[in-house]
Amino acid sequence: MAEMFLEKFKALVPKYLDDQWSQQEGYSPEELAELMADSELPDRAQLPLVLEELYLALGACEEILEAHHFIFDPDELVTEDGYLLFLEDEEERWVWGVDVADVGVPDPLIHRRNNVKHQWTPEGATVSEFLFDLLDYSFPEDV
Repeated sequence: MAEMFLEKFKALVPKYLDDQWSQQEGYSPEELAELMADSELPDRAQLPLVLEELYLALGACEEILEAHHFIFDPDELVTEDGYLLFLEDEEERWVWGVDVADVGVPDPLIHRRNNVKHQWTPEGATVSEFLFDLLDYSFPEDV
């Protein structure tokens, strides 16, 4: 499958960290496969393309993946309530995920769970739209 997001994710390093992107920011396909094998995901679980390319570009870049919200490491991915969970806020009040029925979609819709009420709500955005907006919020230009 063609790359859709890889270059956009790589471009976040110079945008937010004022540094050039290097291969050390992300995982190789082999490293990602190893980490996925260590996760609690069922066998043959796949990632939406957007998350795969996020990890390939920025999987080891904690400065971006842990800025106010925490994007799970590939070996921390889990499924709960029929959702692949991959993002949580600092206070652990909210978690975001993708309906497991949609993991084959390159850029599926994202859903948010209130961890107190255990209720899921659609965000009305795809994973990429949500992540790019979240990171723009986390790294304001006028700081």
